Amino acid sequence: MKKNILNYDLDSLREEISQAGFPSFHANQIINWIHKKQCIDFDSMTNIGKNLNEWLKTHFEIALFDVTKRHDSSDGTIKWVFKTIKGNIESVYIPHEGRGTLCVSSQVGCALACQFCATGAQGLIRNLSCSEIIAQLWIAINALRTTDQPRPISNVVFMGMGEPLMNEKHVFKAINLMLEDHAYGFSKYRVTVSTVGIVPAMYRLYDSTGASIAVSLHAPNQKIRDKIVPINQKYPLDDLMKACHDYVDRSKRSITFEYTMIKGVNDSIECAKQLVKLLSKMNCKINLIPCNPIDGGIYSSSSMKQINDFQMYLKKKGFCVTTRRTRGDDIAAACGQLAQTDMQIGRQIFNHPVEIRSS
Repeated sequence: MKKNILNYDLDSLREEISQAGFPSFHANQIINWIHKKQCIDFDSMTNIGKNLNEWLKTHFEIALFDVTKRHDSSDGTIKWVFKTIKGNIESVYIPHEGRGTLCVSSQVGCALACQFCATGAQGLIRNLSCSEIIAQLWIAINALRTTDQPRPISNVVFMGMGEPLMNEKHVFKAINLMLEDHAYGFSKYRVTVSTVGIVPAMYRLYDSTGASIAVSLHAPNQKIRDKIVPINQKYPLDDLMKACHDYVDRSKRSITFEYTMIKGVNDSIECAKQLVKLLSKMNCKINLIPCNPIDGGIYSSSSMKQINDFQMYLKKKGFCVTTRRTRGDDIAAACGQLAQTDMQIGRQIFNHPVEIRSS
């Protein structure tokens, strides 16, 4: 069986090529052809030589996946639904003035069962491979290049389906491809991993990739977070805060905390006071997110007045606070709405402390 070359970062491809008796520098050229020049035909790679070309065609393939649906929002947001070997996944492109962000998935479904998230309600089907993560970026770049007004992707965020740090092996390899100059050449400041707080993997993220991090906090105390983010029972808030401080100290960057505003749950001024106390010694930004509706969901968004009051209280205490503008909600592409509607509910859902493993 041929191997999908999209699963190889520069170092692993150099090793394969060297072991086959070819100069390892050809890996730079191949990575450049596939990722930067968007070439998926080995015969079109004109500078790698006939023998290497034949060896590549014998042992490798460049396998993407099918786009089953494309949804275009009235605000310019685009959502793609991809068919994988087992389960569908979704990616979202969000245009901004002068830049564009691609939100990629890292798993088919999610096991963490956050109570306001459509993906979490479905359970985990499986982890995505490096090739399946990279294919989302490759296809999005290709699709946007063919539009009348190309909108380049300037940022990549792991905020799609799944918990990225429960798939760290493949996510880290995909990030390193995104950062590789011969491939996509993203700055480490423009690739962000969003996590609910898989604490051990948070310590490894910076060492392995240097990527930026965002933490899905959503609560100012242990009691509320236990209720709406069940993994908090395994990795308590105190441990999460220690990992966040470690990242800030070593990276010399601020950290972003995402806080979904849920009516009657975490949106009181008392909650804002507790949040100030929790984050008072942290170099951070706070991103307030109106809770988006999901099928069968029991939570609703705080009113805009409540969100504004919450934001103003935090600002008066010296925090940098933004309220996320809801984008793509008319195509179910907004935060918390991504879900694999064409598949059965996954088998694995974590509602209590569990042993986290990466595959």
